[in-house]
Amino acid sequence: MSKSPNANSGPLPAPAIDWRVGRGVSLLHDPKGFLRTYAGQLGITAAFIVVWLLFVVLAPDTFLAARIYAAFAQSIPLFGIIAMPLTLVIVAGEIDLSFGSTMALSMVGFVLVWEHTNENVWLALLMALVIGAAAGVFNGIVIVYARVPALVATIGTLYLFRGLSMVIMGGRNVHLGAIGNSLVYRISVGKHSFLRNIPAQFFWLLGIAIIMWFLLNRHRFGAAVYVIGDNAETAALQGIKTNRVRLTLFVLVGLAAAFAGVISSLNIRSFFPSVGEEQLLPALAAVFVGGTSVFGGRGTIWGTFLGAFLVGTIRAGIVAVGLTGFATDFIYGSVIVVSVTIHALLQRRFG
Repeated sequence: MSKSPNANSGPLPAPAIDWRVGRGVSLLHDPKGFLRTYAGQLGITAAFIVVWLLFVVLAPDTFLAARIYAAFAQSIPLFGIIAMPLTLVIVAGEIDLSFGSTMALSMVGFVLVWEHTNENVWLALLMALVIGAAAGVFNGIVIVYARVPALVATIGTLYLFRGLSMVIMGGRNVHLGAIGNSLVYRISVGKHSFLRNIPAQFFWLLGIAIIMWFLLNRHRFGAAVYVIGDNAETAALQGIKTNRVRLTLFVLVGLAAAFAGVISSLNIRSFFPSVGEEQLLPALAAVFVGGTSVFGGRGTIWGTFLGAFLVGTIRAGIVAVGLTGFATDFIYGSVIVVSVTIHALLQRRFG
């Protein structure tokens, strides 16, 4: 973590940061500038198109049928929703590995309130979001104010939150079948008549992606996130409240994890204390495959959005092609490495 500037010096009169981070660059008038600005996004877009076309050619019966995309719309939001605010955290030079356990702990609150309030789903949802935000605050305090490295802190809270969930629930599972008749169920994971095959969680993913894109590209908050990721000392010298911004980022991830936990459990109408364990690697892969730099200061929501679908598509595509067993993980890893490499080469050439 970077040291703060001398407290007696006060903020330096640095030029105001330009919060219009995402303003366009014309391909016709400045092609080199366009490529420099959008090299990362073009790289992940090209990788996504290549992988998708490969699977269309090798497994046309699967990838030219609507049912596979309905399945993607149901499964990818479970980690894609978390990947959106996680992108901002990593752009700021931080990391959060505890979100899978935050999903479980938030659902513990959901289940307990649901059981003790005559199955009031709205109060249960509110409790889940409150616990998710509290988990984010806890992570933020430990990282921002106690100055524990984010990697170490969130590995610790990964086990802390998961262990607390197991202790409170005693390892028991809870059937949530009655929730299927509630409004919360219909608006969170239900399928609607006008778009019968697309579940509601896909639209939540789209909505959260748009909100995170706006924050990162059209708001002073996003400009602050980029500056902090580039150089935290410079951000402080410009008068940016770096601690407040970083704490807010962890709260956003906590809220997203809580909501993803609710969606994941309602989707199968059951709560398992292990919920969220399987979402850690896909969410991180979506962010990094999407071109967000592990060193901070660079990343896009568009890249993460496509990265989520790329990660979600690969395993299904491998099975559809007919490759199973030990070859699956090898090909899965190879496609991810190739995708990241293409992105890195384009970024190095034009970035």
